[in-house]
Amino acid sequence: MKVIFRFQDVVEILNNGVSELETNATEVQKTAYKDQRKKDGKTLFLIHQCVNSDVFEKIIEEETAKGAWEKLKNLYGGDEKLKKVKLQTLMKQYEMLQMKEDESIDAYFSRIVTLTNQKKACGESVTDLQKIEKVLRSLTLDFDYIVVTIEESKTLSKMKLEELQVSLEAHEMRLKQRNSEREKVAEQALQSRFSKKAGKEKSKQRKNLASDEVKQEH
Repeated sequence: MKVIFRFQDVVEILNNGVSELETNATEVQKTAYKDQRKKDGKTLFLIHQCVNSDVFEKIIEEETAKGAWEKLKNLYGGDEKLKKVKLQTLMKQYEMLQMKEDESIDAYFSRIVTLTNQKKACGESVTDLQKIEKVLRSLTLDFDYIVVTIEESKTLSKMKLEELQVSLEAHEMRLKQRNSEREKVAEQALQSRFSKKAGKEKSKQRKNLASDEVKQEH
């Protein structure tokens, strides 16, 4: 978690908090105070993002980043324990991760990569092979055929995650084209049925009209 704080340049706010604003503060001091308050809010938001819902409930009443951080240290004894808590949450999320029915391959891969990067930040690396195996067992049913093909024809241990993504996106494109063609055929069939029905209705109307004219003549 400290890596994130250093990257966001908020360590000073985390450790020292926001300085009190004096009554007769200058414009420069007021501007600096405003910037500190903004950084404090940003840091508190980062802390909220790095903990699970159970931990969040324990720090929700803290209004400053320093206050929330001190409470976390008192509860869990430092950054290493916080990493373990976060990692447990991430591992559970990773195990439950599944591709959504309306989700694209690109979007799903982004979720996989984001989650594995978060795990890495907490001390657990995920190899390309592990990511590939995770993807292959968590895709939607539309990809069953290509998954079997990849597993039978590729050596997964030598495969790159990017290579898998390219293969799946190509299959995804073919699926979209196929579905588009089916929709066109269905639409044409519907229009044909409608035209036939409309034709029959017109023919019936003409017959009825002719019958009425004959009756009027007699």
